[in-house]
Amino acid sequence: SGASLRYSTGTGGEGSEGEGAGLGSSDSGGSGFSLAASALPERRRPGGGRPRYEVVRELGAEEVRWFYREDRKTWKPFIGYDSLRIELAFRALGSGGGGAGGGAGEPAAVEPVCVRSGLYEVDVASAESYPVYWNQSEKIPVMRGQWFIDGTWQPLEEEESNLIEQEHLNRFKGQQLQESFDMEISKPVDGKEAIHSLKLSRNHVDWHSVDEVYLYSDATTSKIARTVTQKLGFSKASSSGTRLHRGYVEEATLEDKPPQTSHIVFVVHGIGQKMDQGRIIKNTAMMRDTARKVEEKYFSNLATHVEFLPVEWRSKLTLDGDTVDSITPDKVRGLRDMLNSSAMDIMYYTSPLYRDELVKGLQQELNRLYSLFCSRNPEFEEKGGKVSIVSHSLGCVITYDIMTGWNPVRLYEQLLQKEEEELEECWMSYEERRLLEELYVTKQRLREIEERLYELKASTISKPPVLKFKVENFFCMGSPLAVFLALRGIRPGTSGSQDHILPRTICNRLLNIFHPTDPVAYRLEPLILKHYSNISPVQIHWYNTANPLPYEHMKPSFLNPSKEPTSAPDTESASAAPSPTTSPVMVRRHYGESITNIGKASILGAASIGKGLGGMLFSRFGRSSATPQTMETGKDGPEGDEKKATTVGTPPLPHSSSGFLEPTVELEHRIDFELREGLVESRYWSAVTSHTAYWSSLDIALFLLTFMYKQDQEETDKSNLDTI
Repeated sequence: SGASLRYSTGTGGEGSEGEGAGLGSSDSGGSGFSLAASALPERRRPGGGRPRYEVVRELGAEEVRWFYREDRKTWKPFIGYDSLRIELAFRALGSGGGGAGGGAGEPAAVEPVCVRSGLYEVDVASAESYPVYWNQSEKIPVMRGQWFIDGTWQPLEEEESNLIEQEHLNRFKGQQLQESFDMEISKPVDGKEAIHSLKLSRNHVDWHSVDEVYLYSDATTSKIARTVTQKLGFSKASSSGTRLHRGYVEEATLEDKPPQTSHIVFVVHGIGQKMDQGRIIKNTAMMRDTARKVEEKYFSNLATHVEFLPVEWRSKLTLDGDTVDSITPDKVRGLRDMLNSSAMDIMYYTSPLYRDELVKGLQQELNRLYSLFCSRNPEFEEKGGKVSIVSHSLGCVITYDIMTGWNPVRLYEQLLQKEEEELEECWMSYEERRLLEELYVTKQRLREIEERLYELKASTISKPPVLKFKVENFFCMGSPLAVFLALRGIRPGTSGSQDHILPRTICNRLLNIFHPTDPVAYRLEPLILKHYSNISPVQIHWYNTANPLPYEHMKPSFLNPSKEPTSAPDTESASAAPSPTTSPVMVRRHYGESITNIGKASILGAASIGKGLGGMLFSRFGRSSATPQTMETGKDGPEGDEKKATTVGTPPLPHSSSGFLEPTVELEHRIDFELREGLVESRYWSAVTSHTAYWSSLDIALFLLTFMYKQDQEETDKSNLDTI
């Protein structure tokens, strides 16, 4: 299972002393520590390349490992780079377990150590870690590990570990060890008497030899079990002892360093943050952990990485204070409080009184986070670091309005102008017309004065940009942005450019991600080109798909609006295997295809709703898998498959037979991307859960990283081709 001790390396005691001095010096700074640490060979267990040990000595900084514990779970080790720097700060504090430190007098003041890719700091004096970019009520405890449990390599509690280490050095320091490491492991401990013992509060430790140390529990049940097993002929160690190892399984090295951050992603929450404070921090952590797994699998050849930062903008806002709470009735109070803390955010945003407060709250938090990140990573801007935003739900709308500077006052001015034009066409008396003309002249004069004042201010004070950074990618997840834009009067154009709704000068790429049954999500592409309402969104690849086709090479696939809603819809679903192709905004499709469509069907009138619900209940009630329907509707065998292929095929756009006019314009880039439904997924249940299911999805993590690493990947591939 590995070695139990760490000993001095090198050819003599002289080298050992030099190494210890280099690591222990509190005045040496990072360079001396780095030199000493890098001079040590890396030792891993199990594995090869281990040196022959000589004498017992104090643990080196590279042998100690620091741990942290989140959410009261198991202790997790810091990476070598972080652990070494924490240990250096610990020894500089004057309380190091390795004999180095400040000695007598006041302990030296030590700056917090930046860890975990710069997201957290460790205060060595209080043995706590805390996040840099967001607030967290619970501090994260950290612990110095010297002695470890065999197998799991979890550290012993620090108090016990210190006592064992002190006893071990008092008893065995300077003792010579056997030369063969392998022989030491192969010798069984059975039959050996303990040569030394240490009593702890609830346990005791036996040394059977200098490098065979066992921990025993002194609980009554453990003593009884130990007595019984020893009478049966088992040794004390093999029956109830836990073997301990001195020094961590893997040496800490400064080379074990996280890659440099080349891309930061701001994760913006939607409604409900007041109801569940800190939820966006947990959601971002889930997304970050999922992205790390994807990075290791698909992007490990790149020297940089993407960092995710939560943007918590809601909890700092006062808004109406407690006015809404005071007017809330007491009956079903729990439900009412939940609605006040979630759905009320939408009402606040549509209120002219509080809208600006929400916009400013998010804008200031985005700029604060960016400035803080750049101040702690000065090379980020120098090396052309990029920024993307991932927004969820209502957060998409607020982020969009910040980027574009949209203001409802403009819409109000347009409506006033329209009213003025309509008034001109109406009949009115001479006195009314005269007063109206005076009003127009006065308004015109007012506008001219306002423009001159604005120009004067602009010439003297340069207005800072709304955001301090250019947005590379704007990812919308479960976004109602499209319906907000439609209600603001945006209608499909003829250009096929993203500039129609979001200029490329503001944001390089807009991507709209949604689950097909998410009741809050709407499509954006039909707002740019109308005929895209009849083209299915791009299906997001499954995480484990082998050699997936790049998204830019995927051909548009057409939905089939010509079928009557009463016809069996499962043929259509089955033909789009491996998952159904649905479009939440399509009113021409059969409503049984998605529960989302039921909510949007009101525009067709009560008759259409009844028809759609009837078809849905007849064909889909209780459906949990597409397999039975596929068997029934596919009785024709290959011929039936051919017929289906002709209706839901993927012909090029100009040859569409969808019932629209022959389209000649395509989108420059696809914007709508749809998650694939599970094969045994209940659509009614997923309609409830899908809106919050984006955070831990491996498919979405791969999708995000694919677009953010696109340029780096292309450059790497190009350099590899040049080398070949």
